[in-house]
Amino acid sequence: MHNIIGIDNIDDWLKYRSKGIGGSDAACILGRNPHKSNLDLWREKTGRKIPEDISNKDVVKYGKNAEEPLRQLFILDYPQYIVKYSPFNIHCNKELDFIRGTFDAELVEILTEEQGIWECKTSEIRQTSDWQKWHNRIPDNYFCQVLHYFAIDEDYKFCKLKAQLKHYDLDSNEITLTTKHYHLNRDDYLSDIEYLINEEIKFNWYIKNDKEPPLILPVI
Repeated sequence: MHNIIGIDNIDDWLKYRSKGIGGSDAACILGRNPHKSNLDLWREKTGRKIPEDISNKDVVKYGKNAEEPLRQLFILDYPQYIVKYSPFNIHCNKELDFIRGTFDAELVEILTEEQGIWECKTSEIRQTSDWQKWHNRIPDNYFCQVLHYFAIDEDYKFCKLKAQLKHYDLDSNEITLTTKHYHLNRDDYLSDIEYLINEEIKFNWYIKNDKEPPLILPVI
C-alpha cells in the first residue's frame, strides 16, 4: 500500500502539491506536454521560475467547475463502482515518496473488489487535429498522467477516464458536447509504467542535486 498525506484545506494542499512529482508533471518529464518542457519544470521545482498561475483561465475554471457534475453523472451511469472522493488527499509511492498525486476519485469495482482510479477531463475541440487526439485513444499528456498514478501503487488495477469534449459550431453558433469513456488496464502498460518511474527517478536526481537536465523538446 502507498502512503496518504491527509490534508483538509486547499492552502496546505497547494504547498504539498508543489513538492515531489505530480501527475501533471509526468508529461513534462517525457517531453509530452506541448505547453511546458522538462527544463521549465525543473526550473520551477528548483525555485528558479515561478509557475504560471492558470487558475483564472476560462478553460481551467470550466474544467474545475465541471468536475463535480461529471463525477455525479459517472456515479449514475456506472453503479458497479464505489466512488470515493477526497479532494485534498495526496497519495505517495511508499518507497519513492516524490511520486505523488491527487486523484479525481478512487474506485472499487463491487463485483471483483479491484481498486481503480477515476480521471475527469474537459477539452475544447477547435480543429480536426484536436479530434484525432481523442480518437480511440487519449492525448499523450493525459496518458502520462494515468501512468504516473499507476506508478503510485500497484494495487490500482485500472483507470476509468471520462472526457467531455466541447465543440463550437461557428455556422450555427451552437455547442456540441461529446462524452467519451476510456478504460485502461494497468497490466497492459507495465513496461510504460516502469519506463516512466525510471525517468522520474532521474528527474528527481536532477532536482535534488541542483543539476540542469538536458532539454527534451516538447512534442506538439
